[in-house]
Amino acid sequence: MSSRDLILGRVRRALADIPDDKERDAHARDVPRDYLREHGDRTTEQTVDLLAENLADYRALVHRCTDEELPALLGRLLAARDARTLLVPPGLPPHWLDAAETSRVEDRTASTPHELDEVDSVVTGCAVAVAETGTIVLDGGPDQGRRRITLVPDHHICVVRVPDQVVSSVPQALERLDPRRPLTWISGPSATSDIELDRVEGVHGPRTLEVVLVSGV
Repeated sequence: MSSRDLILGRVRRALADIPDDKERDAHARDVPRDYLREHGDRTTEQTVDLLAENLADYRALVHRCTDEELPALLGRLLAARDARTLLVPPGLPPHWLDAAETSRVEDRTASTPHELDEVDSVVTGCAVAVAETGTIVLDGGPDQGRRRITLVPDHHICVVRVPDQVVSSVPQALERLDPRRPLTWISGPSATSDIELDRVEGVHGPRTLEVVLVSGV
């Protein structure tokens, strides 16, 4: 027997007791789902505070403002980064950037990775934010754009509408999300560590993540 035959034989033996599709679907419906939907009993304000705390713990920069204050805040954040170019998803509310003194770069299919890498910053909305894990989820909606525009530029500002887009737990977030959409789960800036635990940021995504919690939207 060849090595290929040996490997395939082992795979077949390992799968011998796996039920077919109909049995598997029936079994999935019988799986108990009595796990906790959230950990603890929190008010809406406490849930938002927990989100902010966990985002900061992941080294994201967290800001709070009202809807009226948002354009001025975004303008200050971009100016602080000396951002000259700003990538803008097609459905981003125009008034968000009224105070931004940057050159706008549209989210285009034809943009190359090199062109995206030249962009200083990107501003997006989000689909949902998970307080217990400090996670922001993007689903490629009109105010978020394609996945790659939040992975290549080095600076990402994400606007979260409070409290409408904030949930306590991952199970609650999944109920709001469409699994057919391109989901990006973000817990802090991109970071990785080598075998000696030397932390390197910016390898798999933005080196800097700023999250703006906007109330009164």
